[in-house]
Amino acid sequence: MDYRVVAEGLAFPEGPLEMPNGDIVVVEIKSGQLRRITPGGEMSVFATTGGGPNGAALGPDGAIYVAQNGGFSWSEIDLPDGSKGDLPGEQPDDYIGGQIQRVSADGSEVTTLYSECDGERLKGPNDLVFDKEGNFYFTDHGKTHPRLRDRTGVFYASPDGKMIKEIIFPMEAPNGIGLSPDEKTLYVAETPTGRLWAMNLTGPGEVKGRRVLATVPGAPPLNFGFCDSLCVDAEGNVIVATIVNGGLTSISPSGETTHVPCPDMLTTNACFAGPDLGTLYATLSTTGKLIAFDDWPTKGLKLNFQK
Repeated sequence: MDYRVVAEGLAFPEGPLEMPNGDIVVVEIKSGQLRRITPGGEMSVFATTGGGPNGAALGPDGAIYVAQNGGFSWSEIDLPDGSKGDLPGEQPDDYIGGQIQRVSADGSEVTTLYSECDGERLKGPNDLVFDKEGNFYFTDHGKTHPRLRDRTGVFYASPDGKMIKEIIFPMEAPNGIGLSPDEKTLYVAETPTGRLWAMNLTGPGEVKGRRVLATVPGAPPLNFGFCDSLCVDAEGNVIVATIVNGGLTSISPSGETTHVPCPDMLTTNACFAGPDLGTLYATLSTTGKLIAFDDWPTKGLKLNFQK
């Protein structure tokens, strides 16, 4: 499927979202910044969060809410075209702790809403999605250490900093998160297992039962793929950014999968934007690019509080 390169030279981009004026904001995990990108590809720093901003979403007050993973150690890898790419690693020495941050609508102010839940520190929040109630679900991916890895889960919180609760535990490095069009199903992607889970919601923040909807396809010769973040289209398909087998995997509500390759083994996130939400943007993280599919076969699902 054809795509165009919107921007390049980004410092491990993730978490794309459409701003009210049509610009796209991405997080740069490596630089600890949010970067604004115009439809013409002009770039500017929108906000500086420090650490490792990972996922982002517009809230009911017009602010951007950020899943802050606290930072990574970094290494360079050789890419097929002979250039160098970025690869995240373990928890770094300058780790600032996992947080949920609020970035004001103009990008001038960054505050921390949550850094713990019931006395347990957040480890590495990864992605978040708002429901129609104005609260949000978020995943904690955890951090990797030389001989162990954090056990983490999924949380539900309010944007005023007054309510946070863990609603699913444990999961294996939960990553992308999204809601079905009727908000009766919460989707959560687990990175190392390649599984997309479908969680039944009986009310806001109330989970009752879950099942594996699908596992993302692998690529030869290893024949495995990992899940990263996700978005949902207007037909209820879940589009998972697939890593190792780099690309976008569309998973129907019945679990059927269609994989669209992208030229980066760490294709990390996607969002719909533009007129009628007809363009699908995707972040290619090791190569530092934002690309766009103008002819994606489905339209996007309008997110709560997306203008």
